[in-house]
Amino acid sequence: MSDLKQTPLHALHVALGAKMVPFAGYDMPVQYELGVMKEHLHTRTKAGLFDVSHMGQVIVRGASYDAAARGLETLIPIDVLGLGQNRQRYGFFTNADGGIEDDLMLANRGNHVFVVVNAACKDADIAHMKAALEPDVTVTEITDRALLALQGPAAEGVLAALDPRAAEMRFMDVATLDLNGFEVWVSRSGYTGEDGYEISVPSDAAEGIAKALLDHSDVEAIGLGARDSLRLEAGLCLYGHDIDATTTPVEGGLTWAIQKVRRAGGDRAGGFPGAEKILAEMDSGAARKRVGLLPAGRAPMREGVVLFVTEDATDPIGAVTSGGFGPTVGGPVAMGYVTTEHAALGATIFGELRGKRQPLTVAKMPFTAANFKR
Repeated sequence: MSDLKQTPLHALHVALGAKMVPFAGYDMPVQYELGVMKEHLHTRTKAGLFDVSHMGQVIVRGASYDAAARGLETLIPIDVLGLGQNRQRYGFFTNADGGIEDDLMLANRGNHVFVVVNAACKDADIAHMKAALEPDVTVTEITDRALLALQGPAAEGVLAALDPRAAEMRFMDVATLDLNGFEVWVSRSGYTGEDGYEISVPSDAAEGIAKALLDHSDVEAIGLGARDSLRLEAGLCLYGHDIDATTTPVEGGLTWAIQKVRRAGGDRAGGFPGAEKILAEMDSGAARKRVGLLPAGRAPMREGVVLFVTEDATDPIGAVTSGGFGPTVGGPVAMGYVTTEHAALGATIFGELRGKRQPLTVAKMPFTAANFKR
C-alpha cells in the first residue's frame, strides 16, 4: 500500500473509521461505519460528503478566455466558446476513431477554463492537452487543492449556513465562496443525481472545511461504494466501464452534451478528433446503444454479464457494463450495451448469470429521478 497516493483528507478518513481500498492509484475510503446502504440512502434524503480529491484539477489559460476555449474545441466536441461566464458543462475528449478518451467537467472562470478530469486518466489527459495546445495555451495541473462533493437535498442548507451565496447558485453555476475564511471554488453539480456542490479548497484547509461540513447534523461521510450505487441509479457513466476509448458518444447516449454549434450545419461543426464518424453516427445511428437494465428477481447482474436476445440464443447481443443493487430503487439495476435493434424500452432480454439465463427488462434511465436545482 506504500506506493498509493493519499489525499489531504486521508487522516480524517482513518479517524472516521473508513475502510480504505486502492482506487486509481490512491488510498481511498470505500465505506465508513454507517455502511454502503445507509450511506447511499442518507445522501438521497439528507446530505453526503465525498472526498474526490484524487481527480485532476486543471487550469487552461490563453491570451483570453476565447483563445483557451478555441484551443479546447480542437480536442472536444463541446461548445466551450459559447459557455457563459461562471457556468459549467460536461464534456469528453475524443480520439480519431470517435471513441471517448475521458469525460470531464469544464467551467468558464472568466480569464481561463477550469477543467476537472478523472483520476485514472489525469496524467494522460494533461499530457494530451499540453501536446496539442502549448505554447499558445498553457495547461497547468493544480496540485495544492483538494476537491470535495457535498450531495443531497440538504446540501444547499448546509453550505448556505457557511456562505449564504451558495443558495443563489443554480445547477451548473460556478462561484467563488468563503468557507471558514478560505477562498473556495464551487460548482453546483455532482455525480449522484441529487442537488449538490463540488468544492475545490486549498489543501491545508481541506480537513477543517470537511469537519465544518460534517459538524452539521444532516451530513455524513460517504465512500466510493455508495458513490458508485448513487451514480448507477442516476444513469451516469463510469469512465473505463460504461464508456471508454472504443465507445462513441452516440453509442454511449451522450449526444445531448454536443451542442448544436458543434454538430453538422453548426457554425463550428466538427474540428474535433473523430468528428467524421461521430457526426455520421448522429445522422444515421450507431450499431449498438447503452441502455438501462432491470434484472428480474433480487440477484444483481454486474459488469461482464453477457446478454442474449432469448433464453437459448447462442450469439450475444451485448454485455452489462455496470450493475448492482439500487437501494433507492429497492432492487437490482444495471446498464450495458446491446445491438440497437434490441434496445427498445420494455424489451425482455437475458443475461447469463452463474451458467443460467435470467431475464432483464430494457428500461429508461435514470432509475431514480434527478433533483438538480434548475
